[in-house]
Amino acid sequence: MPTETLAPVAPRYPDTARFREFADRVVAPRAAEIDRTGAVPADVVQALAAEGHLGAGVAVAHGGAGLGAVPLGVLHEEVGRACSSVRTLLTVHGMVAGAVERWGSAAQRADLLPRLARGELLGAFALSEESAGSDPSKLVTSAEPVSDGYLLTGVKRWISMALAADVLLVFARAPGGITAFLVPRDTPGLRVVPIDGVLGTRGGLMGEVRLDACRVPSSAVLGPVDRGFMTVAATALEFGRYSVASGCVGIAQACLDASLEHTDRRRQGGSLIRDHQLIRRLVSGMATDVAAARLLCRQAGALRERNDLAAPLATWTAKYFAAAAANRAARETVQIHGAAGCFDGHPAARYFRDAKVMEIIEGSTQIQEIVIADLVRQDRHRLAELPEALMSVGR
Repeated sequence: MPTETLAPVAPRYPDTARFREFADRVVAPRAAEIDRTGAVPADVVQALAAEGHLGAGVAVAHGGAGLGAVPLGVLHEEVGRACSSVRTLLTVHGMVAGAVERWGSAAQRADLLPRLARGELLGAFALSEESAGSDPSKLVTSAEPVSDGYLLTGVKRWISMALAADVLLVFARAPGGITAFLVPRDTPGLRVVPIDGVLGTRGGLMGEVRLDACRVPSSAVLGPVDRGFMTVAATALEFGRYSVASGCVGIAQACLDASLEHTDRRRQGGSLIRDHQLIRRLVSGMATDVAAARLLCRQAGALRERNDLAAPLATWTAKYFAAAAANRAARETVQIHGAAGCFDGHPAARYFRDAKVMEIIEGSTQIQEIVIADLVRQDRHRLAELPEALMSVGR
């Protein structure tokens, strides 16, 4: 019987290997410096822009790369593997660009999207306040209507990339409800104060955004007036959640890589520690977590590409599991490295600190447990079938 020759199947996303190459060549060698200095260097930002990564999710018609959600997740995983602070830049910048693309007027899209995609402008997402993190109903920053615009007054806290942003997506309470505003950094009355001493993602250029009667025109409103949280913020936060989930897979993969390398050369008790049974248990658990978290992110990405109604649940689930997986991997990596992994400057210590932050941002673990339980009750069958798109995407 003749043997049928099968033609090789081209991968669905043939360009994703370049994300890994870029992360290894440009980002990873600078990760320790970024963690130490608390800033992503300008030349790294320029390299991201030159490679098209700052406009990765923006449509080609608006000057971006037009990537689908799955390859976009791969990009954020690989950059997150190399440096969580650089991934943070991609996340918050992508949140702003995505919100403008989804909710912006024709004039806003034409003006901002090409410049955001090229990296001529950097964006930051300014929602959180001292008393309004997980609960936006406590938001107190005000938007007072005035002639042909608004006066914005309030303080935004823990805003990643605030120190580098050229335009901030600010959420404030107008008389009828929360409204989103695109506020240029040089707006009179806007001041950004650095926030130092953050536990992880130390290069995230975090700042406090102080708004003192900042006057913005009516054209600064993004999306529907008085409904900015359920529209603009919801869109941006879903993107952010997916990006962070993918970045968590990157952290976990970095932990696995570091642990394998260390156990291949470290000797204790007359043998390499890779041959110790308990070390093998730690490595096997780590590898399983990486694989499972990656598949959950790919599933979320495939559903997002199809605009499937199950995409929010898949995204929340991916972020919930991947953040926990990154924390477990980081904890075990410190354990495997011993005393050396307990000091600033060691990659294991950086992974440990960065991973902990992942369980807090874009929906804390506890908030996710509440939301996921509610979403599962609403739609318990939609995730039963694995999307076909998953079958053609690997690492």
